[in-house]
Parts: sequence; structure tokens; C-alpha cells
Amino acid sequence: MTFRFAELKAKLPPFLLTLGVIAADQLSKLIVVRTLPLARPVQVIGDFLRLTYVTNPVIAFSIGRNLPATGRQILALVLPLIVIGILVYYQLFSPEIGRRQRWLLAAIIGGGLGNYLDRLFRSQGVVDFIDVRFYGLLGFDRWPTFNLADSCVVVAGILLIISYFRATRKEKT
Repeated sequence: MTFRFAELKAKLPPFLLTLGVIAADQLSKLIVVRTLPLARPVQVIGDFLRLTYVTNPVIAFSIGRNLPATGRQILALVLPLIVIGILVYYQLFSPEIGRRQRWLLAAIIGGGLGNYLDRLFRSQGVVDFIDVRFYGLLGFDRWPTFNLADSCVVVAGILLIISYFRATRKEKT
């Protein structure tokens, strides 16, 4: 792999999306923290969509919830940083990904960094506030409360997977 500055420079524009996701995520969390009561739902669309300000001291899918507080904190600071580092490296240096995939990776990185900033600067953990009724699907009456960063990671992740399947299918035909 040879390093060419011009090639690297051409891969930087998607990081504007990364910065936009971080800014929108942090602004939305700041508004929630300053205006919503902790753990008291505010209905937006009846019982279907509520804003419920909660904090989450663990990482995705409650990884590390059974660890002691110090272990949980170390895991919450180290594991996401490793994953984000790998994604940034892949984003910048992989010749195998296309333009659309670079933008999707940038959204995922932005969401990951948005939540990482919460872990660094909010002692209670990540601020979550989007509370959606799930009608018993997958065993959930309500989907676990989430935030804008989580949404970016999940939606961009799904679109990224779809784009890889489409690219693989095109290569086969």
C-alpha cells in the first residue's frame, strides 16, 4: 500500500458528515439535558413516540453491564476507541470501498464519536432520549431508549451492509 497525499485528500470530504453527526448529536443531547426531566416520558406522538431522558453507563447492547464499575468504565472507553480507530483506518486506506460506502462509514464514525464524547465528559454515561413503542416485536413493548448517534450508527450500518451485498452481486454478474 503506497501512501499518496492526493488520494488521501480525496477521501476526507465524508468526514464533514462525521462532524455534522457529532454536532447534531451533541446539540440534541444538550437540549434534552437542559429541558427534559430525568426518566419522565414526554409524549410526542401519543404513546408511540416519547422523549424520555435517561443515561446509559454501558456500551451497546449492555456489553459489560456485569463488570465492576471500573471495568465497565475501562471497557466503555477502550473498546469503542479501538472500533472507531479501525473504521477510520479502513475509511482512509482501503481501496476496496466506494464513494457511497465512505459516506456511510463517516456517519457510523460520527455516531460512535458522539456517544464516545458522552462517555468522556458525562459522568452518568451516554444520554439517550428517543423512546419508541415496539408493540411486542422481538419481545419488546418499547424499544430500548436511544439517541441520534445510535440512529446514525444503525441506519448507516444497515445501508452499508446492503451496499456491500449489492456490490458483491454486481461483481458476480
